[in-house]
Amino acid sequence: MTRHFLTLLDLTPEELGYLIQRAVELKTMQRTGQFHEPLRGKTLGMIFEKSSTRTRVSFEVAMTQFGGASIFLSSRDTQLGRGEPVEDSARVLSRMVDAVMIRTFDHRTVETFAQHSRVPVINALTDDFHPCQLLADMQTYVEHRGEIKGRKVVWVGDGNNMCNSYINAARQFDFQLVVACPEGFEPDAALMADNAGRVSVVRDPREAVAGAHLVTTDVWASMGQEQEQQERARHFAPYQVTPALMDLADEQALFMHCLPAHRGEEISHDMLDDPRSVVWDEAENRLHAQKALLEFLLHGQH
Repeated sequence: MTRHFLTLLDLTPEELGYLIQRAVELKTMQRTGQFHEPLRGKTLGMIFEKSSTRTRVSFEVAMTQFGGASIFLSSRDTQLGRGEPVEDSARVLSRMVDAVMIRTFDHRTVETFAQHSRVPVINALTDDFHPCQLLADMQTYVEHRGEIKGRKVVWVGDGNNMCNSYINAARQFDFQLVVACPEGFEPDAALMADNAGRVSVVRDPREAVAGAHLVTTDVWASMGQEQEQQERARHFAPYQVTPALMDLADEQALFMHCLPAHRGEEISHDMLDDPRSVVWDEAENRLHAQKALLEFLLHGQH
């Protein structure tokens, strides 16, 4: 049976735990010069309707290091951008490539594509979820602090696709999540209801981060929301993450950001350089976590 990765819920908690440990192993192997090419002769199709730096580079490098190949397809390069039904594109592409990665707007696009694909489909970001980033985030926490189970994680800012994926992560990795956001910017209501026992919303970010083991945030206006930038800045101004805010968290707390960051907005100018910040490790781990994911979807556990 073809396995897809559209949200964190597509894998079991045990499988996700395996992926994190495998990502750590693959990182060590790469750094010690061990060649590992399980995807030799395999090709990943990469459909980008939203642009990206980290997503494109990490997936392309992953396939190269695994001995495989990748094909970059922007909306200008495919019939998807010219009105071909998603179902038809899925039927054709999945007869030619071995896996497909899609970064797009509407989450239904990746769901529809997966339903009609013969090969694994990976959600590399939609307006609703960003599960690949969460694999990297969980790997980063494990590397620095060990198991995240039972820890307190705080999301500061917009209840966006990243926040929704953190809610799924709270369920799959068994931690408590506190969302600090202004009224009207809460995460998906159905997701909140399904995870009421482990996710809560707090308006005051200072109250939210008290005793936190991980604090994370994202830009105030995501791709496609640029016209709302000024209005959002007004609502989110009290939600900037600063070293002073981090001082209220646990003394072993880490800070993460999926990047790109807007210094002076959701974070202070000095936050990325704070010793508690692990954003550069987090960014690098997109490569290693996605290598583990690709290996798993195409070959199973090793």
